[in-house]
Formats: sequence, structure tokens, C-alpha cells
Amino acid sequence: MAAKRNLDRWAPWIFLVVLLLVWEFGVRLFRIDEFVLPTASASFRALYDNFGPILMNTWPTFWTTMVGFGIGIVVGVLIGVLIGSSRLMYNGLYPLLVAFNAIPKAAFVPILVVWFGIGVVPATLTAFLICFFPITVNVATGLATIEPELEDVLRALGASRADVLIKVGLPRSIPYFFASLKVAITLAFVGSVVSELTAANEGIGQLMLAASSTMRVPLMFAGLIVISIMAMVMYVAFAALERRMTGWAHRGMNMPG
Repeated sequence: MAAKRNLDRWAPWIFLVVLLLVWEFGVRLFRIDEFVLPTASASFRALYDNFGPILMNTWPTFWTTMVGFGIGIVVGVLIGVLIGSSRLMYNGLYPLLVAFNAIPKAAFVPILVVWFGIGVVPATLTAFLICFFPITVNVATGLATIEPELEDVLRALGASRADVLIKVGLPRSIPYFFASLKVAITLAFVGSVVSELTAANEGIGQLMLAASSTMRVPLMFAGLIVISIMAMVMYVAFAALERRMTGWAHRGMNMPG
């Protein structure tokens, strides 16, 4: 049992090492040119050689993503509660949200630039637009899937609709909410970087765009590595928060992180 837990703990690192080895030796084996696909070692070397500029551009990407993510949490929870607590709102508003979510968020960037100019605002709003939907869906699902029998019993005992929502619906939706945060934070990074690739003066996306104009492909991959590291760190943080806050909902089961 202990061996299995250790294997589960080390599994992500094992798969990461295997992936890096396949990347490194696959490129070398097939003799792929660096301007097409650099090796893993060349990408990490570019990360080391350009650590200063990368670090300087990492912070703007991180904080614009987190601000957009924070707005996404607030808006996502409010809309989720709204449509999850009302069948009319669920049937009327949910299809519109699905249609809105189907629009590529990159298409919003030129509009946001016209409205707010080039800078951090389009990146923040793009991060928000791309991350609030999974939060909304999960909160609404948690509220809308209360068993009818349970609701009938509570109403028979004198509970109002608001009591059922606050004392049963909201606690029930908490595991859904924390699960959605892990998805939403990774999407938020996608949104901010997409905006930076189009309309920004700083950020990892802008750094990658500048690198592409001079065919510095290893530096572009170094930017991808930094983005993935930031996303994974935040994913692990929210996975740990999920285990801490929703352990009661899993009856001692080992939740996948």
C-alpha cells in the first residue's frame, strides 16, 4: 500500500522525465532542425540564457492572469448561483452562455483593444472571458442537481426555497466549485497569453512574439515552458485547496490531485 502511494506521488515526475527524454532524443534521432523543433535541452538553455527578460515578462503575465481569474470567480459564482437556483434562468440563460463560450476568445481581443487600448486590460479581460464559464457550469450543476426527494422532505419540514439553497445547495456545490478552479486557472493563462500575442507591450506572449520575428524558436519554447510551469503550480495549489476544503465530500477516498 505504501509502495502504491509512493508510486502515485512520483508518477507525474516520472512521466515528465519520460516526456523530456522522448522530446530530446526524438528530435536528435530524426535530426529535426532547431528552427522547426528545438531539443528540450536547447529550450531549457534558452530559458537560462534569457532568464532576466523572461522573469521580467513573467510577472505581468502572472498578475494579469490572476486578476482576470479573480473576476472570473466572482462572476462565475454569481451567474452559477443565478441559473442553478432557478429553472427558468437555467433554461433561458444557460444556452446563451454555451453559445457565448463557443466563440473563440481570440476574436474578442481586437474588440477589447478598440475599447481599452493595448496593454494589460485586454489581457485581463480575455483571461476572465475564457475562465468564468467552467466555474459557472460547475456551480450551477451543484445547485441544480439537488435530489427532488431531499428537497421535498426539507420543504415538508418547513424549509423555504432559500433555506434549501443556502443550507443544502451551496454546500453541495462546493466540491464542484473547487474542481472547476483547477480547470479555470489553466484556461486563464491561455486567455492572457493569447491577448499578449496580439495586443501587449509586455508579458510572455509578447516575448514569444518578438522571438518568433527573429526565428529564435528555442526562446519561444522557453516561453511555453514558463507558462506551463505557472499553470501547473497554480493547478497544484488549487488541487491542495480542494483536498483540504472538500475532504468531507469524499469519505476518506484519496482524491486525485
